[in-house]
Amino acid sequence: MPYILSVGTGVPQNEITQKDAMEFARHLFSQSANNIERLLKVFHNGEIEKRHIAKNIEWYQNDHSFSEKNDAFIESAVELSIEAIDNCLTSSLLQSKVEYGEIDAIIMVCTTGLATPSLDARIMNALPFSRHMKRIPIWGLGCAGGAAGLSRANEYCRAFPSAKVLVVAVELCSLTFQKADLSKSNLIGTSLFADGAAAALVVGSEADCRSLNSRPLPKVIDTKSTLLNDSLDVMGWDIKNEGLFVVFSKSIPSIIENWLEPNVSGFLEEQQMAISDVEHFIAHPGGKKVIMAYEEALQLPEGKTAESLNVLRDYGNMSSASVLFVLEQFLRKDVKGGEYGIITALGPGFSSELLLVRWE
Repeated sequence: MPYILSVGTGVPQNEITQKDAMEFARHLFSQSANNIERLLKVFHNGEIEKRHIAKNIEWYQNDHSFSEKNDAFIESAVELSIEAIDNCLTSSLLQSKVEYGEIDAIIMVCTTGLATPSLDARIMNALPFSRHMKRIPIWGLGCAGGAAGLSRANEYCRAFPSAKVLVVAVELCSLTFQKADLSKSNLIGTSLFADGAAAALVVGSEADCRSLNSRPLPKVIDTKSTLLNDSLDVMGWDIKNEGLFVVFSKSIPSIIENWLEPNVSGFLEEQQMAISDVEHFIAHPGGKKVIMAYEEALQLPEGKTAESLNVLRDYGNMSSASVLFVLEQFLRKDVKGGEYGIITALGPGFSSELLLVRWE
């Protein structure tokens, strides 16, 4: 079975506190919202302290065309992806560096910008990967993309057991910001979204293991993808002339509470397991309400979502990349061999991605 060897991350240099983000939103929305102070409570209640964004805060106060924002996306996405890849392949989680030429495939995940040639091709022109490396770009899975990328890497490594696969998730959520969009969805997105990249190295059971440490590593036991029927309007983008406009349904927490538990329980039952058998919960931190909905739906004990809350506090919601930031925290923990974990993320569709892992 394939296992996850290391994770590396990258974030922009521009750091913004939640207080500064709230003042930015107050200035923007106060002209159109009479109850602005009540609406701004989402900044206080989100459990976010700081985030990283591609441009300095003044840049977002001006109008920018879709083309200009997308050009900025490509430039920043390539830079952050390279940083995350280098950090992954030289990580202290590894016993020795993994060379670029050892990578057989790259799964490139993003949702916040457009690029053809895809980002992976641009990265290959900057780093000395094999010219024959398989390129698998995935677009449009939103917050579920990081977990989905791990699932697709698992399948690739099962088909090719000697393979080493990079999953790279990069999102520049801030560059989708719409200055003229005074909707509540845009306000919530402004309170949550951030920018970042993460790369995970997944290897097959017959891969060269020179880089393995003696510590237990998470092996992928099984995966499951699930789509909720007739839920296209729950989460995603409206694509207009000015760019990407965020769509958030207020029903997301209730959907999670009602839909997630049977989905997770059914997945575990296929392995003759129950939720109580899972020691580690590696969840995409979509927001405080989302994490609370996870806790309620799965009746998780106190502390089970601590790592997700840590990432949310320090980085905000980086869409597909966030769950890999959480995964890195677990890779650095002293997890005992034989313990199980669930990697989970939810995204547009409305969809769920689940991976069951066991440390060995």
